[in-house]
Amino acid sequence: MSGRGRKAAQPPGGHRAAPPLAPDGLVVTLAFAAQGQGRFDFADLPVAPPMQLSLARLFAARSARWNSHETARSYWVAVTVFARFVAAQPERVEDLGDVSAALLKRWRLMNLATKGGVSMLNHIRPLLKLDERLSSGPAAEELLRRLPGTRSTRSSFTADEHRQVVLAAQRQFRGALLRVRENARLLAAWRAGELEKGGRRWRIAEILDHLARTGHVPACDWGGPRNRTLLGGSQWQNTWGRLYLDRAEITALAVLLTDRFGWNLGVYDRLPTPTTAPSAGTGALTYRIEVEKRRQGGGRWFSTENVADVGPGSSGRLVSQALEATAFGRHLAAALAPGTDRLMVARNHYPTGRKSNDPARPPRIGPLSVGVSDSDARLWARDNGLSGSPFQRSRRTTVVREGQPLQHTPGTHESVYVLPDEHVQHASRDVFADGAHEALAQAKAVFGGHLDDGPEPGHASTVTADCESEESSPLSTTPEN
Repeated sequence: MSGRGRKAAQPPGGHRAAPPLAPDGLVVTLAFAAQGQGRFDFADLPVAPPMQLSLARLFAARSARWNSHETARSYWVAVTVFARFVAAQPERVEDLGDVSAALLKRWRLMNLATKGGVSMLNHIRPLLKLDERLSSGPAAEELLRRLPGTRSTRSSFTADEHRQVVLAAQRQFRGALLRVRENARLLAAWRAGELEKGGRRWRIAEILDHLARTGHVPACDWGGPRNRTLLGGSQWQNTWGRLYLDRAEITALAVLLTDRFGWNLGVYDRLPTPTTAPSAGTGALTYRIEVEKRRQGGGRWFSTENVADVGPGSSGRLVSQALEATAFGRHLAAALAPGTDRLMVARNHYPTGRKSNDPARPPRIGPLSVGVSDSDARLWARDNGLSGSPFQRSRRTTVVREGQPLQHTPGTHESVYVLPDEHVQHASRDVFADGAHEALAQAKAVFGGHLDDGPEPGHASTVTADCESEESSPLSTTPEN
């Protein structure tokens, strides 16, 4: 069954997936659903050819456990760093069979001091354990040595930080929504024949119609927009921005959605357009949202959320505004690439610019981009005076605020999001103190004893305290009926 509960389409008879390892044993090609292919050439590693072949074989074998290019790239980076380390060692290492316990120990000690180094160890050790030559002996024992846990340095936002992030996103998205809404009304009036033909508003609406169908305003021979005076200038807000969000504005929308629903940044690349669901006679507009999280593993990628638009400030109202602001981008994307159904669509400032070579990111659709990239998040944070991407901390803030798991297991909720968070720890001190005092009071009430400066003559010593006699006790010895 597929993640959405439908029977998966069967491949043609006799179909066999191509093996990831090329016949030459040096190139590994990995393909993940809707993400294209990633190619990793182990001939580029600065180690001897036999070791290149061995690392490629282990990399291909381990790849069966991965489901995204992000994971594959993180392992590739670790393998590259390890290969450079091996090449810099004084001893000659032709293949993995020559890797000694001393070399592995130097590798471990070099990486223990930092969180990134421990991540390198956690990537390389599972690969090397797959090789039979490292399955026994001192080298195998070194690979089995326990690594220290790394304390998370991420925390939720403080109240002031959270307010700053949300207000910045609201201001930017609200301005974009009002801009698109005003021009959408003008275009709708033109298409309905409600404008005086030849007038200023009619001429602007005619340009908007061309913009909606092509993603561009009519241009001069030299490439600049025509009718600049009519449109109010050549800036993007006065030209193509009249109907489309730019990438900073779609990022602001994603920040608001993460604050509301606790979604990861990676969700937005594959987030389909929400659909309306039947409402139970309340008159509210209810949306059905499908969220895809590939880190959950096969068969658990998809979850469904129903949210209702019951008025300003509700979760559903934000979804309604997102649909309104992205309407023209979504319709153009579906026209240029039939079958496209994504919510987070923005217009690129440079529609003919270089395409991303990241196979994990959705490809461009004409002048449009889909989703929100890491660089989009960093640029948005920089432009709004933040020290880094707001998505991880915003998600943590939402999880802590909601007090329940959001697209993750209860164990992950407690161990990753709640317990390590310094703001949760600080806020819970009074709760723990009150609980400790209450427990002490209950213990005193039940114990009924007292402390003396020294032992009483004639009292017998026991494991916990001196005892007056076998019959003396604050607890009743009378059997209950």
